[in-house]
Amino acid sequence: MSDLAETEREIEALLFAAAGPLSVEDLARRLPDGADVAGALAALRARYSGRGVELVQVAGRWRFQTAADLAWLMTEERQEPRRLSQAAQETLAIIAYHQPVTRAEIEAVRGVQASRGTLDVLLELGLVRMRGRRRTPGRPVTYGTTDAFLEHYGLANLSDLPGAAEMKAAGLLSLDLPADFAVPDPSALAPDEDPLEAGDAPEFHMDFLGTEQAEP
Repeated sequence: MSDLAETEREIEALLFAAAGPLSVEDLARRLPDGADVAGALAALRARYSGRGVELVQVAGRWRFQTAADLAWLMTEERQEPRRLSQAAQETLAIIAYHQPVTRAEIEAVRGVQASRGTLDVLLELGLVRMRGRRRTPGRPVTYGTTDAFLEHYGLANLSDLPGAAEMKAAGLLSLDLPADFAVPDPSALAPDEDPLEAGDAPEFHMDFLGTEQAEP
């Protein structure tokens, strides 16, 4: 058996037994030195393509999952999804496309004051995280999406978010947009952002509690 074939078997065993997705680095740490992890993953992905179980990359990590077109076979499983409110969906979209973004910036885009509960729900669900603090007066907390957000929406990375062309085709953007309009790059670095410090928490629990206003 070739070295690549043996590496495929080893990776297949690791991914099958893993409790969650594994990164290339996770796999490399468990395999013999010099193992061609990337080559073995590519070969495994091709071998499982079109089968009932497929090898997919989500949030930079690899896992086996049921083929999407066979989801109907799982209908006996009881699922009780927690639905996001309209306000939470809008807030999540703003964070995804504008991250890192502060609460004040979210409010500016939405045009309404954010309620304490909206961001709390997104934080609780693990779709959003506190990224750092803006280097501006008051040092407001900045927010960004998580790997759980990528996994939930089946995205390999943030660059896979729909762009302007896709949203126009879906009828989500007007065709008469200004010439300089561009969808923000969510993967861009933020030079005006500092890392969080121990004990940092969303400002809602401190300065916004008791002043909550209802959202439309």
